[in-house]
Amino acid sequence: MDDHSGTTSHVDFGGRAVAAPFPERWIHGVPPRASRELREADPPLQVHRHDEHTYVLRQSQRLTFEGPFLYLLLGNERALLLDTGAVADPGRMPLRSTVDGLLDEWLAGHPRDRYPLVVAHTHGHGDHVDGDGQFANRPDTTVVGRDVDAVRKHFGFTDWPRQTVPFDLGGRVLEVTGSPGHHSAAITIRDPWTGCLLTGDTVYPGRLYVEDAAAFTQTLEALVEIADSRWVSAVMGCHVEMTRTPGRDYPLGTTYQPDEAPLPMTVGQLRSVRDAAREVEARPGAHVRDDVIIFNGPCRGAMVRQVARRAVAELVGRVRR
Repeated sequence: MDDHSGTTSHVDFGGRAVAAPFPERWIHGVPPRASRELREADPPLQVHRHDEHTYVLRQSQRLTFEGPFLYLLLGNERALLLDTGAVADPGRMPLRSTVDGLLDEWLAGHPRDRYPLVVAHTHGHGDHVDGDGQFANRPDTTVVGRDVDAVRKHFGFTDWPRQTVPFDLGGRVLEVTGSPGHHSAAITIRDPWTGCLLTGDTVYPGRLYVEDAAAFTQTLEALVEIADSRWVSAVMGCHVEMTRTPGRDYPLGTTYQPDEAPLPMTVGQLRSVRDAAREVEARPGAHVRDDVIIFNGPCRGAMVRQVARRAVAELVGRVRR
């Protein structure tokens, strides 16, 4: 028993998690003009129990085309919720009540006198922070700010962004590194317990929007170095936008994605993204690869084509029905 924390059930995070397989299909929205019954059967939030101390949550594309993934990691002394998603209204997106329920369930088997929650973000874009307000008045909760200074201060960076700093949840010591390129205050977290490398919007099976090409390439070099020197079981981003057909994405704004690529990516795929970033760093535009599409810069023409593809897809869907 930990006398200082009132712990009656201490978890040893010195080994590796015994993980459940990731779902073959995540919730991916419902067909356009679906029946009321089908729409109501689509939950606003899917919860996947990766192991007893780790949860992956996905927000329904029926409510937000972003369909973001969130991560809840539990340690002996506190929990981390990474991102709060794209829907603020708790009536439509019961994020806080779901997280509270998961923590209550865990605490029933691992009682503590207190168990703080830290709410942090892979980066500060709206589809990753819109649910912050649900936690604003939650007791014993810290919501980390979204700018570089707030992120540096909270995690203890002294050499941003190329430093990797520990963030201890209580025996479960996460490794946090700065990951600018997509967003100036982006971070990546490696979890030694699960081996997951949580990359936010820096790497995921979809459209990688690059704000700063040089910083993006440097970040990917650093992530590959981490994966080459430490155990990484899966590269886990925050969206899926690619189909299972190599090089083919769902158009921007799609709310029904029945043929999504798998969310977990491999270290080999991470290296391929790094190689592609090197190749296109000095070449603005949309660059298609099997697993990702790198949007280097504004890419206005490519964005217009995305809107047009979406309009055509909707028209075809209506005609077929």
